[in-house]
Amino acid sequence: MKVANSLKTLKNRHKACKLVRRKGRVYIINKQVPKFKARQG
Repeated sequence: MKVANSLKTLKNRHKACKLVRRKGRVYIINKQVPKFKARQG
């Protein structure tokens, strides 16, 4: 999982990337390509 300051560019890496908020944190998840997971922070 990548930890990044801004998730905007990471969301554009693949068309299946979704932005999700969980427990006060912002995540990018991708069910098709799990290596594109990311967290803001």
